[in-house]
Amino acid sequence: MKKNKTGAVILGVAFVWFTTHFGGGFASGAQIYSYFVRYGIWCLIMPVFAMLYNTVFFAYSLRFARKHQVYDYRSYNNAFYGRFAPIFSNLFEILYICVMCVAPAVAFATGGATLSTLTGLPYLLCTFLIGVFIFVVAIFGTDLVRKVASVLSICIIAGLLIVYIPNIISGLSGISAAVESMTKAELPLGDALYSAFLYGTFQLSNIAVFVQHAKSFDKPGDAVKSMGVGFIVNALMMVMVVLGLMTIYTNPDAAGQSVPTLFMVQNGVGASFMTPLISILIILGAVSTAVNMVAAMVKRICGEAGEEASGAEVQASGEAEEKEKPAGKKRFQVTRKEIIAALICCIIDFGIAQFGLLTLIQKAYSFLAYLAIPVILIPYIIHMIATRFDTKI
Repeated sequence: MKKNKTGAVILGVAFVWFTTHFGGGFASGAQIYSYFVRYGIWCLIMPVFAMLYNTVFFAYSLRFARKHQVYDYRSYNNAFYGRFAPIFSNLFEILYICVMCVAPAVAFATGGATLSTLTGLPYLLCTFLIGVFIFVVAIFGTDLVRKVASVLSICIIAGLLIVYIPNIISGLSGISAAVESMTKAELPLGDALYSAFLYGTFQLSNIAVFVQHAKSFDKPGDAVKSMGVGFIVNALMMVMVVLGLMTIYTNPDAAGQSVPTLFMVQNGVGASFMTPLISILIILGAVSTAVNMVAAMVKRICGEAGEEASGAEVQASGEAEEKEKPAGKKRFQVTRKEIIAALICCIIDFGIAQFGLLTLIQKAYSFLAYLAIPVILIPYIIHMIATRFDTKI
């Protein structure tokens, strides 16, 4: 029984990485095209390199968190950085805030670009409509989004498989043409390697999300096994998306597409069925990502004030009213401060989204990678060497 539980936890945390990595932005294909496919034939192996790179750092961080029993990212950072924590823990806070601004903006842009491609409406209007929807859900439906997050992630994964596998099979000639074109182009390995490095580095900021899950492990070594499983799943899915996008690589219009997956479907098999399917999944994935990020920022700004206010109001309403409510249900409360905070977050994200999906993915994500180099990459490498991978007593 214990072995089964341990195995379930190892798989569960591996899929936390997977579902964090694969959201609406990934489903759009823009990330994979921007960081891998446009760098030529090397795109077939660079996703594996990027995920292997992430595996080492994620396994190290989760193992450290479980070994030292620090499960919130602030406590974890204070323990990890040691006497340098006053500097690096606060630098990490800055990085985290930047991530919390850029990631929802990418979600806004993903949903807006997809809606614009489908309807022909202006991108500005589409991101506004997506923003209004995200704001309403972030205020009134965050709990619902969290409850369906796992189901939604499974739907996105299933949708990707349904869309990509038939297009890869039917587009083998297109993949062959892409391989030939990429080989002739002789794009340098250095550029592809550096792009994969940037991709893996901006993903390192997810350590802040992952450390809380280390508490589920039976022992520190389970972190390594879990991330090993995560490596296999993430790498395979990335290579699948690369192969799918290679089917449209030689199309002269492919490079300028904000939503390459949608373009692939529209030019592939079963377009009438797959276009609305993948579009809905991309938009839902983008909305769920943005809602969770906005909700996290609201909690960060408002602290526990909203919860305390709700508790005070419920208590003031009297025990009689409490008895009238159905068992297991809580009275819904949202404070003015939380509404204002969510509105400000959405306005900022809407503004950032106007730079465009491709610009955000290519430039903003790279900016996050550059921030992560001095805050995460270099300190972690030094820590690994100085502590012999946290085994030195």
